[in-house]
Amino acid sequence: MNISLQSRIDRTHESPLFYKVFGLVAGGMFLDAMDVYLASAVASTTLKAGWSTLAQNSYFLSSGFLGLFIGSLIAGFIGDIKGRRVAYQINLLLFGGFTFLAAFAPNMTILIVCRMMASIGLGSEIVTGYSMVNEFAPIHRRGKWCAIVSLVANAGAPITMLLCYVIIPRFGWRVMFAGIGIVAAILWYMRRNIPESPRWLMAHHREDEAETIVQQLEVNGSDDFSNPTTEKKERVHHRLGISLFVAIVAVSATIICQYTFTSWVPTLLVKRGINVSGSLGLSTLMELGAPTGCAIGAYLVDRIGRKKTIVPAFIFTAIFGIFYARQDTMAGVVAVGFILTACFYVLMASVVAVYVAELFPTVFRFRGAGIANGIAKLFTVAMPIVVAWMLKVSGTNMIFWTISAIALFAGIVVWIFGDETNQKDVG
Repeated sequence: MNISLQSRIDRTHESPLFYKVFGLVAGGMFLDAMDVYLASAVASTTLKAGWSTLAQNSYFLSSGFLGLFIGSLIAGFIGDIKGRRVAYQINLLLFGGFTFLAAFAPNMTILIVCRMMASIGLGSEIVTGYSMVNEFAPIHRRGKWCAIVSLVANAGAPITMLLCYVIIPRFGWRVMFAGIGIVAAILWYMRRNIPESPRWLMAHHREDEAETIVQQLEVNGSDDFSNPTTEKKERVHHRLGISLFVAIVAVSATIICQYTFTSWVPTLLVKRGINVSGSLGLSTLMELGAPTGCAIGAYLVDRIGRKKTIVPAFIFTAIFGIFYARQDTMAGVVAVGFILTACFYVLMASVVAVYVAELFPTVFRFRGAGIANGIAKLFTVAMPIVVAWMLKVSGTNMIFWTISAIALFAGIVVWIFGDETNQKDVG
């Protein structure tokens, strides 16, 4: 890799080209988040209308998880071998095209097929999006920008819930699919001239092409090369086996904890006479922890470092997970639930959006992130079965102890085995 070009990218200031890449990535991630949350609304609507059965809905939702798994793996190989730009265009074409076709599905079987194909594009987008921003961003602020993408993406949840509430009762679920597909097509057209990652080009010895892109990234200036504080950054020496282990544990723990608590805790609390899901206002207060957590993650990840942000967040997740399960008042559930939700999204912003991509060198980055995200999706599919089994053989407290143990284990793994990548040359 050309060290001079590498150093120049690291020291650039935010440029119009960077903001273009950031905006296109954030827009795609926002659309993807909308599609994820739209699925459950469509499933419940078609069931009530008699257009689908409970069994068909389970296949519909499961096909989404399968697509996410396949997409995560495919994106990794295409992105590392054929280039970031190719992977980035293919995933949005798949996602947008099949989401639009879903609006015209004549039956549930066709809708399930469209859902799986769209989810392959969705799984690819998650891998490519964060890694693209990571590779174009200045080294001293790349954590902040990746975490902000996570904040934008997670804003898709409340907005989708509002749109579903307003649009589906009046115009039906097909309008939602068509609308997202049309916006995705517009975004795909805007992406047609998105440049290749200069870091990928350098890794494949295409320095002349990389030079052209680096010059565009330098138009707003760079850090002073003669300034002692901007001397060459310490390089991370990746141990691929260890890095992959850390990435799989960190991403899987983040997604397992977030998914299991948000999916099962309301049900378990109802058995104790606390129906927080029945109150839109209280549920909204708890969900405000999501943007709060993303903002905290974006603020801390560059200032104090990746590991000093991630490890405490895992520990607090373990602690407040136990506290949440033991609450017997509405006020306690909402207060602790807000804190716990914030912890989840600190992890989403720091682990999924920032840390995983930095654990791997450029030539293996997409594959490493893709494998970690893909395995995490498989765990997500398995969790409902595991939780249902635990409810049969044990009490609810065992579920919370187990999830907290997973969070604690992940924190220990990151602290002991994970590289600190903050403001370092990750290759």
